[in-house]
Amino acid sequence: MIIRPETPSLYTHIRALLCAAFPTATEADLVDRLREEGDVAFALAALEGDTVVGHVMLSPMTAPMRALGLGPVAVAPARQRQGVGRRLIDAALECARADGWQAVFVLGEPAYYGRFGFSVAAAAGFATPYAGPYFMALGLNDGAIAPQTGRVDYARAFHDLA
Repeated sequence: MIIRPETPSLYTHIRALLCAAFPTATEADLVDRLREEGDVAFALAALEGDTVVGHVMLSPMTAPMRALGLGPVAVAPARQRQGVGRRLIDAALECARADGWQAVFVLGEPAYYGRFGFSVAAAAGFATPYAGPYFMALGLNDGAIAPQTGRVDYARAFHDLA
């Protein structure tokens, strides 16, 4: 398996993956909109040969620091629970660190994202419509996030999710 930046030639395959990995096309539509609106910082695909088996996207957020939103993360149903998601997220976070981003936020399952260092406590000081037990943050500079309060918002495409 290789992980590399997505390219337009993979978009159709990535959309099919997203539709297979989630119960509706909402996440696939979200990825399309983020691309159309220029709100993609990093998007990586996991490939086995010519087959897309995973995808991750990071989009810039409005925040009091250089911050990204992680998601969606998708893995082909037949390849789930085999480390594909972990490798994609690790690679995406490394891209963010290397490019000087300061924090990443995610809305997801704490038991899963906690493995990467995300925590609800790190996000608790930030005002957002997504605040709660599934909204987490990760500081990319030795785990620190500065400032620790303020308003954070995902890209516009997220606000239109059903």
